[in-house]
Amino acid sequence: MTTLLDLFLKGKCKNCPPIWFMRQAGRYLPEYGRVREKCKTFLDLCYTPELAVEVTLQPVQRFSFDAAIIFSDILVIPDALGQKVSFENLKGPVLSSLPLDSFQTILSYDRFFEKASSVYEAIRLTRSSLCTSKTLIGFAGAPWTLSLYMLEGAGTRDFAGAKQQAFQQEQQFLELLDFLVEVISNHLIEQVKAGVQVIQIFESWGGLCPATHFEKWILKPTQKLVSKVKKVFPDLPIIGFPKGIGPHLLEYSVKTGVSAVSLDSSIPLSWAQNNLSSSLILQGNLDPLLLVAGGNGLKEAIRSIHQEMGDRPYIFNLGHGILPQTPLSHVEECIRVVRSLG
Repeated sequence: MTTLLDLFLKGKCKNCPPIWFMRQAGRYLPEYGRVREKCKTFLDLCYTPELAVEVTLQPVQRFSFDAAIIFSDILVIPDALGQKVSFENLKGPVLSSLPLDSFQTILSYDRFFEKASSVYEAIRLTRSSLCTSKTLIGFAGAPWTLSLYMLEGAGTRDFAGAKQQAFQQEQQFLELLDFLVEVISNHLIEQVKAGVQVIQIFESWGGLCPATHFEKWILKPTQKLVSKVKKVFPDLPIIGFPKGIGPHLLEYSVKTGVSAVSLDSSIPLSWAQNNLSSSLILQGNLDPLLLVAGGNGLKEAIRSIHQEMGDRPYIFNLGHGILPQTPLSHVEECIRVVRSLG
């Protein structure tokens, strides 16, 4: 069986595609709930290396996924910079106010690595416990996505407040993006030094960036980010996940320098096959709700993805994160069908 790392290094699959799921460690697992109860807050879990390792390994131990992704959160970055972050039931993330014109006086890069050090320790411990045939994935949010949360102060449907600030104070906004490029790139470099073998950049709110500003708000910052990481680790596989950007995927895949793109469920695989470079590895795009629904619809979708990919090497994954209500039996069935494809 070809491992996820083999796919990047050798560019081909011998049998079935490697499989892992975004958010594969989380609330759909009963064992996750038992660990979560030991921590007062969600971020306490992210910052407690021994527990983060346990949660990271749970889905690999239960389902034998081909990769583990370190248990953390994209909002560890603003939190470690000094912007208060909390996660509230039914509301999601809540961040303290960050006026764009004074972000440099509020955020402190000096204390970042002290706070984030527990993430790197969790990676070291995970790598030492993880089977050598399993790939360890690190990650971070992209500058545009992080800036939206940091300026809005919460996750919302349209991030209207953050975008208004970006339009009205664009020079300061570009300075914030550059600042985040520096922080994110160094955070990813430290993750690789600690033991991750592949990284994924989550552009979770890419679809909210207007086409008129796509190049300067998403493409250039991501290009700078990838370039900084590749300068230290030239052969590091980097997966970009620019959710919701539609046909901008072509520009993104060419200009950012990523090794692979993760496709959300709205992207037709036929379009990706016909428009994206054959040297680019594709990941995704199974709808997470199909995994919840299960049955013949799930099986047909899996086989359709495999057929659409043809001879192209790809990574089997979802079009977004696994949902909390996902039945465990459906995950097991999905993996069984994927591994029967070879």
